[in-house]
Amino acid sequence: MPQLDARLRGHDREWPNVIPAKLVPAKAGSGNPVDTVNRTMGQYYVYILASKRNGTLYIGVTNNLVRRVWEHKNDVVEGFTKKYGVHQLVWYEVADTPDAAITREKQLKKWNRAWKLKLIEEKNPHWKDLYQEIAN
Repeated sequence: MPQLDARLRGHDREWPNVIPAKLVPAKAGSGNPVDTVNRTMGQYYVYILASKRNGTLYIGVTNNLVRRVWEHKNDVVEGFTKKYGVHQLVWYEVADTPDAAITREKQLKKWNRAWKLKLIEEKNPHWKDLYQEIAN
């Protein structure tokens, strides 16, 4: 079993694509994405979250965008996005391999802020939260 960067490992799943029966305790109407988990094999995502338009930005990588954004929105994990209220998905990109996703994430993290804002505004000029589009 290949070793992956910790950012691409699921909470209690084994690599490569075993979907856990129970990701987060679900309650009726909770919006838990367990039922809408991305079951597409071999897709990885680089994404940008924002606290608000032109606000604090967070760049991440995952193999399940719906689950990971849900975790950010619901403050499931302690960290930067919880501390600074960074919960709106404003941009994402699909990569074919984990290495490609991680390389792109590192590239974007080195960019200056103006370039990141331009990237977001090219695809999402109104800074709309894209979570509902990917969750449906």
